[in-house]
Amino acid sequence: MRKMEEYIQVITTVESKRDAERIANALVEKHLAGCVQILGPIESTYWWEGRIERTEEWLCAIKSEKSLYNEVERAIKENHHYEIPEILAIPVIKGNKDYLEWLSKELKE
Repeated sequence: MRKMEEYIQVITTVESKRDAERIANALVEKHLAGCVQILGPIESTYWWEGRIERTEEWLCAIKSEKSLYNEVERAIKENHHYEIPEILAIPVIKGNKDYLEWLSKELKE
């Protein structure tokens, strides 16, 4: 099994469930993610062009490996409509060994 620090969860937000599904399908089909969970709708509050905005969005929680981050980011950008999409990688510091072994297997297919 790989070391824990080799696993990441990448998050991104999109404007619609359809956009989230498109990103999830692209990542899983290319074996860049073993699983993508879609959560929403959520409400986001943020600064954009000098104003506070409030928007309904959908969150994608992407399970992957650190070595695949650049490809994951590229695939998200190819399927994302935002000018500056949120794409954040969060390291896994602990996890279920069986789940992580499954994840590694799915990413190698």
